[in-house]
Amino acid sequence: MSDPSRDDTATTGPEGPDAPLHRRGIKSYVLRAGRMTQAQTRGLEEVWPRLGLTLADGRQDLDALFGCAAPRVVEIGFGMGASLIEQAETHLDTDFIGIEVHAPGVGKLLDEADKRRLTNLRIYREDALRVLEECLPEASLDTLQLFFPDPWPKKKHHKRRIVQPAFVELVRTRLRVGGTFHLATDWEAYAVWMAEVMDAAPGYANTATLETAPYVPRPAFRPLTKFEARGEKLGHGVWDLIYRRVE
Repeated sequence: MSDPSRDDTATTGPEGPDAPLHRRGIKSYVLRAGRMTQAQTRGLEEVWPRLGLTLADGRQDLDALFGCAAPRVVEIGFGMGASLIEQAETHLDTDFIGIEVHAPGVGKLLDEADKRRLTNLRIYREDALRVLEECLPEASLDTLQLFFPDPWPKKKHHKRRIVQPAFVELVRTRLRVGGTFHLATDWEAYAVWMAEVMDAAPGYANTATLETAPYVPRPAFRPLTKFEARGEKLGHGVWDLIYRRVE
C-alpha cells in the first residue's frame, strides 16, 4: 500500500502496445526518498540476504524456493508491510511474496519477519510488472492482492494507474485457474475504474453477489491496517473487489 504521492510528473516512452509492460515508459509509482530507521536499515542489511529476491534470480521454482508445495499469495505494493506480516503470521501453511519499491517499507517488513521468525515470506524490491513477467511462473499463484494502490486521481494521470487491461491479463496468466485477484481501494472513482476494467477482462468472473456487485463486503481475512482504520474514523469508504480466474 504505497501512500499516494500525487506527483505531477509523468514518464512517457515510444514503446508500442506489444512491448513488455515494464518497457512502455509509464510507471504506476514514484520513488520517494525517506529516512531509514535503525530497524529498517537492519532489515535491508541483515535480513535481506535470507528473504530478499531480485530480478537477477530469474524465473522461480516456487516449491524449491520455499522448500515445499503450498498455496501461494503475492501482494503488490505492501507499503510498510503490516497487512502482509499479519497474514504470513496467521497463515503459516501459506507462502507469501511481497513486492514493494520503497526502501523503508521493505526494511520494516524484513525486520518484522525476522523478529517473528517467519519462513513463509519472500520479498522483491522491484517493479511489480517485471517480477510478474520475468520471475513468477504462469498458473503458479492462488491469490494476487493489490490493496490501496495509488489512485492517480487527476484525469491526465489515469494512464499511470496500475489497473489497466494489459496488467490484469498479465495477472490472469500468473493465477492458477480458480485463483483470485483481490483489489481494494479507498477512492470510489478508482473502484469504479477497477470494476470496469475487470468486468471487461476475459477469463475472470466477479465473485460478488447480485446484492453487492461489483463489490464484495470487506473480507474478514483482509487485515484492517492503521491506514484503513484511520480512514474509517474519518468516514472514508473502502471498496473490495475479488475476481476469480475461470479460464
